[in-house]
Order: sequence, then C-alpha cells, then structure tokens
Amino acid sequence: MSERNITTILSTSRSIKSAFLTLLVVLTQAISAGVVQADEYKTVAVADPYLEMRTGPGRGYPIFHIIDRGETVQVLAQRTDWYKVRGPDGKEGWVDRAQMEQTLQPDGETTRFAQANQQDFTDAKWEAGLVAGDFGGANIISVYGGYSLNPNVSIEVWGSQILGNFSNGWMGSVNVVHETWPDWRISPFFTLGTGVIHTSPKSTIIQGEDRTDQIAHVGAGFRVYATRRFVLRAEYKSYVVFTSRDDNEEVEEWKAGFAFFF
Repeated sequence: MSERNITTILSTSRSIKSAFLTLLVVLTQAISAGVVQADEYKTVAVADPYLEMRTGPGRGYPIFHIIDRGETVQVLAQRTDWYKVRGPDGKEGWVDRAQMEQTLQPDGETTRFAQANQQDFTDAKWEAGLVAGDFGGANIISVYGGYSLNPNVSIEVWGSQILGNFSNGWMGSVNVVHETWPDWRISPFFTLGTGVIHTSPKSTIIQGEDRTDQIAHVGAGFRVYATRRFVLRAEYKSYVVFTSRDDNEEVEEWKAGFAFFF
C-alpha cells in the first residue's frame, strides 16, 4: 500500500472519530438539558443519620456536604435516579433515590418518588437521540431533537454526518412524524420531511465539485420504550435529491440508535 493511500485512510479514520465525538457531545448536551424540573419545590426531612450530597448526579462524583437527621431539604430537580436538593444552609447537591426515599414528608409519611414509566413515554414533549446506519452505501451518524405537538404528531430537527468511500458530506432536515398508536410499548411511526444535503468529493480519489442540493424524504420506523427515560429507535427513509442537472437521485437510508425523552 502506498504512503499516499495510508495517509488517506488515516485521515478518513480521524474524520470519523471527530464526527462521532462531535455528535456525541451534542447529544450529551441535549440529554443534560433534560433534567426534570419540579412543578414546585418539595420539602422533606432527613430521617437517616445523615444525607450525602454529591457534586453531580452519579456515584463517580465526590461527596462534598452532609445534612444531619432532622434537617429539611428542598427537592429542586430530578435526573434519572438522582435528585438535586438544597439544604437549609443554601448549599445545593445531588442525592440518590435510595437515600431520598428514606426522607419524611411534612405529615411524617415516608417520601415516595415516581419513576419514569411507559405513560411518561407516551406523554413526553421532548426527545433527543443519536442514531447511525447506512446512507446509500455510506456511513451516516445523526443526532436529532423532537417536540411533540400532541400524542400523535411531532416535529423533529436532524443533523447528520455522511462518511463515504468517494465523498463526505452533511445533511440537515426538518421532519413531521406521525404515530398512530403512541401508547404502545413498540410504537410504529411514519415520517415526511425536507432539507439540504452537502457533498464534498474526495479529491485524492475522484475529481468533482462540492454540491449542495435540496432533499425530500418519506419513511417509516418504530420506537421502543426501553426503561426509565430511554428509547430504542429504528427507521427506514427513502430520499429524493433534487440536483441542478434535472436527473434527480434516489437514496435509501437505514438507521438505528437510542434516544432520551423528557
């Protein structure tokens, strides 16, 4: 293998890693924004000898403060099985579900915190996800965010990175999604959308010019409620690329991945 080919392969590999990491950061930020805020602050009393407050929602974060038995805390927000609380001294931190369920309500009853369930999946307003698959023989990685107008209809915004043997590119689109049975655990859907696609041929392999074309698609797929606030998603889309040469192109796409609803 020539030195030039090795350089091309290494460059492509770095591009794939960079694209994946960039999209993963975008998804992480979207998920981080999905903290469930309480409609109003709930005040509970510590019943255990103490309550451990961490700097973040996970056991990997350090304990930085202890609240003693008998003191009260305000529950500010929830992220999966972790609750953000504010102590009597104004300090804020994160406490796990096991400890929070040992606290007491003002009437002396043990506190209960509802977990996200399938009904929350049906009623969710926002969704953010990461999917990957095949786009006309090229690899594609996509992130998306969606807002539900009602249980059956939602609007989604997509951003994709396309990595092929002969060209790379990106694609952006706005989609309308219709779910006929949104209350099913495995919920099929149909999608219709439009957007743009930008293609950049690899000059070391073929000669060509960068292109930006309008696209439209129809598709179908299904969402599967997995657990808590996570969803598995798979879909097929058929695209039409409207080129300036009046010889429109058709491209098929298959993708699967996961999402987070809130």
